[in-house]
Amino acid sequence: MSDVSASDGILASITSPGDLKRLTPEQLTLLAAEIRDFLVAKVSRTGGHLGPNLGVVETTLAIHRVFDSPRDRVLFDTGHQAYVHKIVTGRQGGFDLLRQRGGLTGYPSRAESEHDFIENSHASTALSYADGMSKAFALRGEDRHVVAVVGDGALTGGMCWEALNNIAAAKNRLVIVVNDNGRSYAPTIGGLADHLSTLRLNPGYEKVLDLVKDALGSTPVVGKPVYEVLHAVKRGIKDAVSPQPMFEDLGIKYIGPVDGHDQQAMESALRRAKGFDAPVIVHSVTRKGYGYRPAEQDEADCLHSPGSFDAETGKLLASAKLKWTNVFADELVKIADERPDVVGITAAMAEPTGIAALAKKYPGRAYDVGIAEQHAVTSAAGLAMGGLHPVVAVYATFLNRAFDQVLLDVAMHELPVTFVLDRAGITGPDGPSHYGIWDMSVFGVVPGLRIAAPRDEATLREELREAVAVEDGPTIVRFPTGAVPAALPAVHRVGQVDVLREDETKDVLLVAVGSFAGLGLEVADRLAGQGFGVTVVDPRWVRPVPIELTGLAAQHRLVVTLEDGVRAGGVGDAVAGALRDAGVEVPLRDFGVPAGWHPHGTRGELLAELGLTAQDISRDVTEWVSKLADQPELQRKA
Repeated sequence: MSDVSASDGILASITSPGDLKRLTPEQLTLLAAEIRDFLVAKVSRTGGHLGPNLGVVETTLAIHRVFDSPRDRVLFDTGHQAYVHKIVTGRQGGFDLLRQRGGLTGYPSRAESEHDFIENSHASTALSYADGMSKAFALRGEDRHVVAVVGDGALTGGMCWEALNNIAAAKNRLVIVVNDNGRSYAPTIGGLADHLSTLRLNPGYEKVLDLVKDALGSTPVVGKPVYEVLHAVKRGIKDAVSPQPMFEDLGIKYIGPVDGHDQQAMESALRRAKGFDAPVIVHSVTRKGYGYRPAEQDEADCLHSPGSFDAETGKLLASAKLKWTNVFADELVKIADERPDVVGITAAMAEPTGIAALAKKYPGRAYDVGIAEQHAVTSAAGLAMGGLHPVVAVYATFLNRAFDQVLLDVAMHELPVTFVLDRAGITGPDGPSHYGIWDMSVFGVVPGLRIAAPRDEATLREELREAVAVEDGPTIVRFPTGAVPAALPAVHRVGQVDVLREDETKDVLLVAVGSFAGLGLEVADRLAGQGFGVTVVDPRWVRPVPIELTGLAAQHRLVVTLEDGVRAGGVGDAVAGALRDAGVEVPLRDFGVPAGWHPHGTRGELLAELGLTAQDISRDVTEWVSKLADQPELQRKA
């Protein structure tokens, strides 16, 4: 793999989508190869979404040759496959700092380009945006198209089908490119996926038969029936497997399947679609990771979103460290060994959330429901009603999408469902839509729901077991991304609260939530250097507020809370309310993430900008305690 920069070859001449329209077919083929080299060279250094973008090179080039962005709106569902779009819209220079401060975001960004329109990087939303845009253009009498690129994985989400129903009824100019690679993060599951998979290879049905006949013929029970269905296609009974009737029954024209790596075929299909004065689906069959052997051969997720890696081999460069996700996965399997009623649920992210480990050992007890968090939660409610204890593992940011289901389908029925939230808190490079900073505030209002925030490996294992032991309502266990910190043993435990440090003088009670436990100890060291006595506690279970905290607070002059979540409605607010209810008149100050859309960058950079460092916090606390000393009326009453 040669090092590629934007100054090399044809790619150097591409500064806007209009530049693509003057290229010959031969030049387009060379450009596609240059783009793939460019992607591998850049992403290998910065990390990022590689596999999805390698798979949409020709499709993206075809879209920009047929349509006129930004007048025609090009929308990417999820948006992690928009790197090629960024490359051809004048942003090649930003890839040296991809997903880093001062560089390009990992998703479409309105601040970066007039060619980007939506920034919400949650899946299954683009068709709804497109429906609204196309209606607006029609009402305003504007001759413009909307093109929405949506993956077959995103089509497992209910919003897509709600949107398709409305798109069909409105009959506006809208082209939906279904990027069908058989995968979201991992292989796509569900009835639709099975329906599309029969045509997932190149459009020639003979090729389908030739490539799968041997494999299916050797598969017991399933193989022969599946091959016979495929053979029915060869005989012309393609309605049995083709997605065309499915979409056209909705009232949406269908073109395909088209080889998404055939530039000319894609352009031809898109031009036909553009000519319809109504919504059209173009079914593009692609291969995730196409053109880069290490990605194509990565069975887990086709190098979906690697960190920095060796461009020649595809091997990750980061040293192996114990990850929070691995600890959860290991402990969940151990619990499942002991309890046959424990089952796992994931929303298309078995590997990233750790459910894959359970699925490997107990395949009948792990369910991947696709990108359908709302369904995952209510399905979990049904499992709990059936006598099981579901463990629903999702990224913290994604559970926001299913708040109503958690509130009314699970909590109101007092069902024993455990939600495990990976990537809680400020996660860094993926930007604001992926920050898991809302859960403690949003779900803190759910009656009967308990929230745990482990601080290290031992407490994650312990609190997960405690959560699964709860039988009268839902529980949440949240933890950040990345490596697990060194063990932070407790000095002793008061009820369910761990005391991590206890000075003889009781000036400040520091309530450090989860991953901020280490930060709390650093702050305590600095305060001790100023002559203040500090008690540092980890509440372990932050919602509801442990009663023991009010008793500890009454012994101190000031209470300070530290949390890796938004301040508004967060743990600090909850502790303040608990103190008021208990009649404990001790001043409280809370540190957390301000509500807002914080830019991408490393976790350390973001925490520093938000004032969530030991230096910043200790300085503020020193000032507050000093003021208490100067104002006797504000000091703790004896």
